Amino acid sequence: MSSPGPAAETTAETTPENTVGTTPDTSPYDALLLVSFGGPEGPDDVVPFLENVTRGRGIPRERLEQVGEHYYLFGGKSPINDQNRAFLADLRADLAAAGVDLPVYWGNRNWDPYLTDTLAQMAADGVQRAACFMTSAYSSWSSCRQYRENLFAAVDGLPEGAPAPKLDKLRHYFNHPGFVEPVVDATLAALADLPDDVRDGAHLAFVTHSIPTQMNDASGPPEQGGGAYVRQHLDVAGVIADRVREETGREHPHELVYCSRSGAPHIPWLEPDVNDHLAALKEQGASAVVMVPVGFVSDHMEVIYDLDTEAMATAEELGLPARRAGTAGTDPRFVRAVRDLVLERAAAERGEPVERPALGATGPMWDRCPVGCCANPRGAVPTLTGEREPIDQ
Repeated sequence: MSSPGPAAETTAETTPENTVGTTPDTSPYDALLLVSFGGPEGPDDVVPFLENVTRGRGIPRERLEQVGEHYYLFGGKSPINDQNRAFLADLRADLAAAGVDLPVYWGNRNWDPYLTDTLAQMAADGVQRAACFMTSAYSSWSSCRQYRENLFAAVDGLPEGAPAPKLDKLRHYFNHPGFVEPVVDATLAALADLPDDVRDGAHLAFVTHSIPTQMNDASGPPEQGGGAYVRQHLDVAGVIADRVREETGREHPHELVYCSRSGAPHIPWLEPDVNDHLAALKEQGASAVVMVPVGFVSDHMEVIYDLDTEAMATAEELGLPARRAGTAGTDPRFVRAVRDLVLERAAAERGEPVERPALGATGPMWDRCPVGCCANPRGAVPTLTGEREPIDQ
């Protein structure tokens, strides 16, 4: 892969909160909402959780029970909720230390705490307008627009007369330095952990969740011709690979690969699968591989099963030395990025000029998703937080 070009970078020192002697201004926001996927907390939760995730797709219970075996390997519990709790604790501490007086709420799409319940609590607390941070960094229906659809449904599900807060989704952050820098360091650490005799020839396999090719083709604004999901991943992968070369003095070949395919066999999904890619690397004579889960913000099920369990077993069978880089998780730089994004968006909503940190060729993303962005493959569904569409609230 070629380099994505020179970095378009600005620094955190130019963001609005760094005005000496002042209290950071979050207006017009009086709350922050963390929106996540959710996951089962025990064995009895697994199938009901998967029914929530797949509702409307007609997937038989027997198939859900098969998929649930992944969770049962880990006691029937996904790590994602505990990871969100840890992230929330660090985020609240970061905000408090910076003098940002902003309550932080948490709502999930598919498990407790559900978005509708959280929004009902926010309404009861008198929240008027909240910034929303999604634990999903890229453009596609499943990684962005579906979250926006879920926000609409949650607001629509509030009791009659409940004063729903106005919600604004914070911009995509896949290329924000606070997300990228921790992944760079994690990749360097994984490379350093490889045996000396294989390290220099190691490949970097940037891993993200596979989606149907049709969904990728519809990702991003229609006027950009689709393909934003893959394009964004390639951009950030190139940035990380360039940084690794600068730090190590070695060119490590890198590729974008996929995991967690879950669709019907006749429907094309993005490829290659990470396991197939490992086999290809072995055949090509690669000395080792570092898997970099650049598509994920924390070590949730797709990481600890698809990579740490399944892909690592594949690498061992092949005799291919492998390491897995860490995710951004609760790295203080990633936690701080949320604060920066809130203050950036608040300043923009007040009509003030702001700097928007971004690395790579794509540049900073939009505040409001454009009309028709990341179309739902099953038809139009109302959304919130984007440019107003005919079916939007």
